[in-house]
Amino acid sequence: MRKRFRDYGYQVGTLDPGPENSITDVAGVSVGHATLRPEAGHQRDVCTGVTAIFPHSGNLYRDKPAAAVHVINGFGKTTGLVQVEELGELESPIMLTNTFSVPAVTEGTLRYMLMQHPEIGDTSGSLNVVVGECNDSYLNDMRGLHVRPYHALEALQRAHKGGAVIEGSVGAGTGMRCFGWKGGIGTASRKVETSEGSFVLGALVLTNFGEAQDLMILGVPVGQYLQPPVDPAGIGVHDASGNASESPANTSESGDAGMGDGSVMVVIGTDAPLDSRQLKRLAKRVAFGLARTGSIAHHGSGDIAIAFSVPRSGSGAAYQNCFTSDAAFMSQYFRAVVESTEEAVLNSLVVNQDIAGRKGRLLTALPMQRVAKLLDSHYPQFR
Repeated sequence: MRKRFRDYGYQVGTLDPGPENSITDVAGVSVGHATLRPEAGHQRDVCTGVTAIFPHSGNLYRDKPAAAVHVINGFGKTTGLVQVEELGELESPIMLTNTFSVPAVTEGTLRYMLMQHPEIGDTSGSLNVVVGECNDSYLNDMRGLHVRPYHALEALQRAHKGGAVIEGSVGAGTGMRCFGWKGGIGTASRKVETSEGSFVLGALVLTNFGEAQDLMILGVPVGQYLQPPVDPAGIGVHDASGNASESPANTSESGDAGMGDGSVMVVIGTDAPLDSRQLKRLAKRVAFGLARTGSIAHHGSGDIAIAFSVPRSGSGAAYQNCFTSDAAFMSQYFRAVVESTEEAVLNSLVVNQDIAGRKGRLLTALPMQRVAKLLDSHYPQFR
């Protein structure tokens, strides 16, 4: 098993992590992946997948958790966010995949929920499926539409079984790129101690953003000292969305905008009894965590945060219309969002490996041993 960022002896922020330093430290939250790679029997140019997040282990359609969305930069092709914004609740798992696979994953998730709930679309209303995406076309043949509805079912079934969150190049993160290095799935959590009680907040990220020179780790401008190797199968310098250039002026291979474009999806979960308005405030703080890693929310980067609350008090109405009055301790939740988002991004980079994909291209994993030397030279007290 690959080390996570904290395993190298470094600490992000001041709050303590949860037991597993994962979004699944929030009771009831579970995560599953379906990964499409050549070694799994798929074509050579297939490097993609699906990730599913269950906000709680109960009946999502009946017990709708309070939720909110914040769009940091709207260069994205998600589904279901409009209703979450309007009603302040979730009624489906949160799904992640590549840009062109949003329709297939939406269908697969819808079919899963229809099987679970025969009343949907019959004796009750419709269903709002939430699917987020990032563009993995540098390594993956997105045009091939290789993700099918049954891959969403596979991810959902694995999430339903629970267990530790697998990070790195897995599920929706299989073909993603972050700050020029191999990106993907990362997670982290924080414990929040308040006068209202002890709570947990966790983050899960799908990282596909950032320009190599901007990478920042614990305040150290790592990207100014350490650059990913030039991919001999690529065309010059590539950004996170699969675009390519011979110079920073950029001549795009895919037609999207220039350097640093890509996307990042961030899912925040907590067992604190927060309503949708307060969750919106939490979701806005995701941008600060991303900025601490070097993000500037490029023009062509779809940067989106989804936050939900699943209080420990039970099911039914306890998941809906929950409220805690604003107080000074809200700042502790904000701190938890920033720290867990930052560390989740770093885990997506560190818990990774070199991955080859479309057209023989190669994305290199962040060399953590070299990063550690940079961090130690700037801050000897880390050791």
